[in-house]
Amino acid sequence: MKPINPLRLMLIGLVLAVAGWAATAITNRFSMATPVLPATALATMAVIVAITLVLGIRVLRWRNSNRDSSKKKTALDPILAARTLVLAQACAYAGTVLLGWHTGIFLDQLRVWSLRSDQGITLLALAMASGGLAMIVVGLLVERFCKIPPEDGETPPGEGQPGRGARGEAAGEGEYAYRGD
Repeated sequence: MKPINPLRLMLIGLVLAVAGWAATAITNRFSMATPVLPATALATMAVIVAITLVLGIRVLRWRNSNRDSSKKKTALDPILAARTLVLAQACAYAGTVLLGWHTGIFLDQLRVWSLRSDQGITLLALAMASGGLAMIVVGLLVERFCKIPPEDGETPPGEGQPGRGARGEAAGEGEYAYRGD
């Protein structure tokens, strides 16, 4: 599995910021409701972040406990580690979507900030964008937790040989904690 490309995340966020801004402009033009998530979505985002972080810390503890080769290595369920990695990446991508969309809404609402008596939608869009940013940070952090450092005496994939590593991964890609050794 490939690590997340931060440039791809920025591009997705930028595209969705433009889309959020355009959707807000269109809905305001036709006197429709602003397309922002309800405040209860913040609780859902917090639960997703907490679950991702707890599972990531579990993988990190396993990884750190197995650094000392004199200790008996405990087995980590490879399915749990793979699911944790997928959850972390999904959390980062979902956070990017939420951050981009609500940033576009926030920027559109910001230009009429002083004209409105109720700034609730603007503050809600800012809160949703902040929640999206938290999801991105936790997703990238947990993805990093799932990365296995090279073992002693083992050459990292792609070093010393051009092209592909020992297991078929491309040069520059890291191994994750779910490898089946």
